Amino acid sequence: MNSEHKPVARIGILTVSDRASRGVYEDQGGPAIHAWLTRALTSPWQAVARVIPDEQPLIEDALRELSDSEGCSLIVTTGGTGPALRDVTPEATEAVCTKMLPGFGELMRSASLKFVPTAILSRQTAGIRGRSLIINLPGKPSAIDDCLQAVFPAVPYCIDLIGGAWLETDAQFCAAFRPAHAKK
Repeated sequence: MNSEHKPVARIGILTVSDRASRGVYEDQGGPAIHAWLTRALTSPWQAVARVIPDEQPLIEDALRELSDSEGCSLIVTTGGTGPALRDVTPEATEAVCTKMLPGFGELMRSASLKFVPTAILSRQTAGIRGRSLIINLPGKPSAIDDCLQAVFPAVPYCIDLIGGAWLETDAQFCAAFRPAHAKK
């Protein structure tokens, strides 16, 4: 492979919202994730976006599709992480993952608690499916920013470890951490 050619990383952006999926209101979470990634990433990437209702079988199907068929190395969800009856994104994520990474949720809640006491109600999580890292984020754009700022420094190396696409970040915006032996 030509050293100048970098493969394009595919990143799934999954909005889970009954109302946004019906067009009752405009999806703000998915575009917030896309905008954040556009600022953070310097390596080539392509978004694969979906907007679906809060239905666990549909969420599971979408996560499987983004991982297995679309080849997304990273899948970021927004919505469905609260305590409401229809909030089932973490359950869907756990159902399709082979390994869970509870540290992601712990750090996101800790970061969010600096801004709102209700952060303890959020059930964000993360897990691995094949060569995909799946991260559940809340639905509010400001919370998406807070949570991604907290966990993203570990994301590129995590994706390296599972055989996903190489991601590089703008160190001025979000410095990714890789051990010295893992740097290209």
